[in-house]
Amino acid sequence: MSPSAKAGRAPKNDEGRMSLGEHLVELRNRGLIAAAGVVVAAIAGWFIEPFIWDALRAPIQEIARERHAQLNYPTLTSAFDLRMQLSFYVGLVGSSPLWLYEIFAFLTPGLTGREKRYVFGFFFSAVPLFLGGCVFGWYVTPHIVTLFASFAPDQDATILNASDYFAFVLKLIIAVGIGFVSPVFIVLLNMVGVMSAASILKAWRWAVLAAVLFAALTTPSTDIVSMFILAVPLIVLYFAAAGVAWLHDRRASRMADKLEADLAT
Repeated sequence: MSPSAKAGRAPKNDEGRMSLGEHLVELRNRGLIAAAGVVVAAIAGWFIEPFIWDALRAPIQEIARERHAQLNYPTLTSAFDLRMQLSFYVGLVGSSPLWLYEIFAFLTPGLTGREKRYVFGFFFSAVPLFLGGCVFGWYVTPHIVTLFASFAPDQDATILNASDYFAFVLKLIIAVGIGFVSPVFIVLLNMVGVMSAASILKAWRWAVLAAVLFAALTTPSTDIVSMFILAVPLIVLYFAAAGVAWLHDRRASRMADKLEADLAT
């Protein structure tokens, strides 16, 4: 059996290339594997959904201690629809190692060695940072919900559409996750020559201001500790990205000087 057959890839021609039809067959096979993984994980998510939903609606229960607050299901199928959505997202996240692998396994054979290094470096740094950001998003979510609910007069009730509340919490968690990934994009822009390390370091004041403002908007103004817990990692990640960019620029400069010296001789 050929190596390509063992790896599950379509056989290649004498030049080591696959035809368009073979690429489509491989894309279909890998897509089916990824979809099956999402479905299996979503089925598992259906059974753990009550525990996740209890954790997500905990801020509403905290608000209910001071005023009337509850989640509302406006239609007969709203609760079922929401459980299906949450189960799907659990399946999507839970099966992410599988479908991410299938995507990279399909794309990487067409990349050069240098492109592969960039892609895998981006992947293995962006994914942990995104997940870590989502954890921070989960941490600040109760503060955000409490903050916005506090604008309502004490004599009024807070009755929220359950689907709208879930969408709000999901977007907030993802937004914080993306915020943690932003330094990776800075490094990527440096490596492709768009931004130099000097320009990144020059803008450090704006970066610190942006991190503090972001933390202030996502945590109550009275909770200084939570604000710094969120702002400090963002600032540290920015300077870490600047450090990586500086090392890259230094290495690129040395290689350019060596090449120039070789040409001169």
